[in-house]
Amino acid sequence: MFHQPVLKNRRTLLERAEKFISDVYFTDCNLRGRLYGESWPVETLASFLSPKRITFPEASKQNFAPYKIGDTFGPTWWTCWFKVTLNIPQSWRGKEVHLLWECDGEAMVWRHEQPVQGLTKEGEKTSYILSECLRDEEPHSVTLYVEMACNGLFGAGQGSMIAAPDPNRTFSVQKAELGVFNRDVQELLTDFEMLVDIVKELGEGEQRGFQALFTVNEMVNLCDPSDPSSFASARTLAHKFFSQKNGESQHTVHAMGHCHIDSAWLWPYEETIRKCGRSWVTVIRLMEKNPEFVFTCSQAQQFHWVKKWYPGLFSQIQHFVKKGQFVPVGGTWVEMDGNLPSGESMVRQFLEGQRFFYQEFGSYCKEFWLPDTFGYSAQLPQIMQGSGISHFLTQKLSWNLVNTFPHNTFFWEGINGSKVLTHFPPGNSYEMKGKVEDLIKTVKNNKDKGRANHSAALFGFGDGGGGPTQLMLDRLQRVQDTDGLPKVQMSTPDHLFSQLKAESDLLCTWTGELFLELHNGTYTTEAQIKRGNRQCETLLHDVEIASSLALCRGRTFPYPVEKLQELWRLLLLNQFHDVIPGSCIELVVEDALRYYEGIVFIITIIKIRTIVCHCSGTFHRYLWCTFYTGIKIGKPRLCITLQADGTVLMENGILQTVVNKDGTLASLRLVHANRKPVLEVVKPVHVVSSDGLRSVVSLTLRISDKSTITQEIIMDAMCPYIKFNTEVKWAESHKFLKVEFPVRVHSSHATYEIQFGHLQRPTHRNTSWDWARFEVWGHKWADLSEHNFGVALLNDCKYGYSVHKNTMTLSLLRAPKSPDANADMGTHHFTYAIMPHSGSFQDSSVIQCAYNLNFPLRLIQSCPDTVAWSAFSVSHPAVILETIKQESLVVRLYESHGSSVTVTLRTALHVREAWHCDLMERQDGTKPILITSDGIILQFSPFQIVSLLLVL
Repeated sequence: MFHQPVLKNRRTLLERAEKFISDVYFTDCNLRGRLYGESWPVETLASFLSPKRITFPEASKQNFAPYKIGDTFGPTWWTCWFKVTLNIPQSWRGKEVHLLWECDGEAMVWRHEQPVQGLTKEGEKTSYILSECLRDEEPHSVTLYVEMACNGLFGAGQGSMIAAPDPNRTFSVQKAELGVFNRDVQELLTDFEMLVDIVKELGEGEQRGFQALFTVNEMVNLCDPSDPSSFASARTLAHKFFSQKNGESQHTVHAMGHCHIDSAWLWPYEETIRKCGRSWVTVIRLMEKNPEFVFTCSQAQQFHWVKKWYPGLFSQIQHFVKKGQFVPVGGTWVEMDGNLPSGESMVRQFLEGQRFFYQEFGSYCKEFWLPDTFGYSAQLPQIMQGSGISHFLTQKLSWNLVNTFPHNTFFWEGINGSKVLTHFPPGNSYEMKGKVEDLIKTVKNNKDKGRANHSAALFGFGDGGGGPTQLMLDRLQRVQDTDGLPKVQMSTPDHLFSQLKAESDLLCTWTGELFLELHNGTYTTEAQIKRGNRQCETLLHDVEIASSLALCRGRTFPYPVEKLQELWRLLLLNQFHDVIPGSCIELVVEDALRYYEGIVFIITIIKIRTIVCHCSGTFHRYLWCTFYTGIKIGKPRLCITLQADGTVLMENGILQTVVNKDGTLASLRLVHANRKPVLEVVKPVHVVSSDGLRSVVSLTLRISDKSTITQEIIMDAMCPYIKFNTEVKWAESHKFLKVEFPVRVHSSHATYEIQFGHLQRPTHRNTSWDWARFEVWGHKWADLSEHNFGVALLNDCKYGYSVHKNTMTLSLLRAPKSPDANADMGTHHFTYAIMPHSGSFQDSSVIQCAYNLNFPLRLIQSCPDTVAWSAFSVSHPAVILETIKQESLVVRLYESHGSSVTVTLRTALHVREAWHCDLMERQDGTKPILITSDGIILQFSPFQIVSLLLVL
């Protein structure tokens, strides 16, 4: 074909091509308008409304009433089941037939009593394929059921996505009909779309962009939307363009299907179960048609739900796991918060997750997968390595509010020196769509150019589920090796990290925590959840010790393996990264608190059973006492004066509770202003009790006309800290309650407890990296020390701290209004303590005191002739005996001071063998431990975690 040369205007040609495939303009005559041909109404459509989420067998037995398209139903969180009967016209033989279904909720198609397809308008899934090429022998009369949740992909926020849910929203079905799908039109549309996007993304400065522009313009010339016979010549042009290959040095993008599903967030746990079903069954359908398609999927809890609720689907998943297409990743029970869970909780996340994946799929995960949480503890690299994991993927630090993280591919070094190969997908997303802009962004944003030539691109709708679509796969297939774009290959995490590791010689190392400069409010919001978490971590710790030692003392004791696993899994579920941080709706908060109550109740039963089983006199009445002793009382340099008006003075400064106006983004982000001390006295300081062992004074202050704070200030004999038992009646809006301790200590850094150790953060604001940490997280204690003196701030359920210059601040309560409109409203009880000390915090037993505050002495009544005995002791205070558990006795210790030390673990138990094991409790046969007459000799490096298997 010969064309006269003519002047081509870029803007005109581009707009011409865009309009040719537009879904808004000229759909009566353009290519997009030909996507569907004939349509046909469904034979019958009937519905049944349920306030509960019920199973298919139960739903199919209900009475269904006729439903008219457009009729509304609800309210929010209910479920509407539809029974749909179809008669496909005989004249559609040889055509691809779809059920077209559009609604404003999330839906699941059921056929032959099995889930077969998810339908969600927000996830670009509005059709179910009845037949790809209708044949005479196929059934033309079909009955389907559609289960529709009365919520959208992101819940039901009132006015905005992250607002509190509208409880009275109504929903409707806008379309339910049969249609003939023109696959050749879809294929050509994809060609057009990718070429148009190449023109846009490469811009006017790239020769390749103009080649795409001229190609797509010629395709418009050749293609007549009303004449399918013209499509082939247009597609030939597109194929020629896409087939022009890259050079050998081009960056490689490893594309992986992905569907991030928050285990709870703007919807409750129960809805997440259905989100998993809807999303994953759709993935299975795609795998059946696309054998090259690879899908990555994390969170053992979600697999566990699907196994229980959708056993047929779970069997299909197992099949595709064996084929290497459905790839379990992450190794944890849920994608937990990376800051707040205790060290032992983090170990259990991996233990429960890895064991589940191995039991159900025959292999352990090699990579930790946590793309969407609010920061990452510096102890995670060691915990990963101890769990058989050497690779880590996330992208969340791309959300930093102030500083841009300098790497995408690097080694991350934890506080003990452990390193893991880490990758942040440069596209800064875990829900790409396979578009050209995703690929260009992946290359452009790569901060390690020259060091790493491979990157991940995770594609699929996420957060609320949805996952990949056929269109996304088609887009990526077009440009696997196209000049002007990076190479694209469907890949697995293992293959990606293998490529990165092979070229890792030039990679940089980041040491310490991966701190997210955003969402600092998650350290404080939903205080009852955080209190429940700390309480249940403590109780599970104690009941495991009690049960383990009861078994050691009497082998007939029925160690509650399954029950403890059930309780741990509930606790781990609540550590999901939108639950324990408090960034969830009120329904989720209610579920979480109910789970905590259940854990406490069942542990009480286990405790009673333990006592009953061992009332013979062999059971130590102080069995549940904690093991942290050897406290040294320093001479206090801190002077506290209680004045008549309730003011508490510290070293000429005021110890004061302050309220900040809290500008918030949902429950996450902090912007402080208008700091206001709480000084109005409701009930002045008065003595509650005073004797030789304990003195207690109390006072009540008014926070506002809606809120008060009452405190008992407790001074115990021989106790180096002063406790503040606190009750707050809280009814504020957008306020933040903190307590400040100005102290006479000068230091450039403060120290904060993290999982199995501690780290330092600056108390100054020299750089943007410093002042971006205006609010930080810590666990049971924080310390500000100069040489030979310091002050520690302890707590029993708080996580938010700020130490600026000489002022130590503990965050107590917040009052955000979205997504939970009633977050933190009500009465709260908590305890914090101030502990002045001489010497370093290590030598002054700050760590042990924090344990004692959180692990109170538990007394168990037993027979009068019980002989006292000590199960374990450690010869050096630097090493903490953290965990004792289960029948084959597992003992976990860690070095807490940041020192290298050799210690002796002494025990009254008769230990025949002792072995090192990893955090998966797999025995290391190469590392037997010599047992001497004095005990078990162990060597520790700074912050090292050591797990032992003891054979009795």
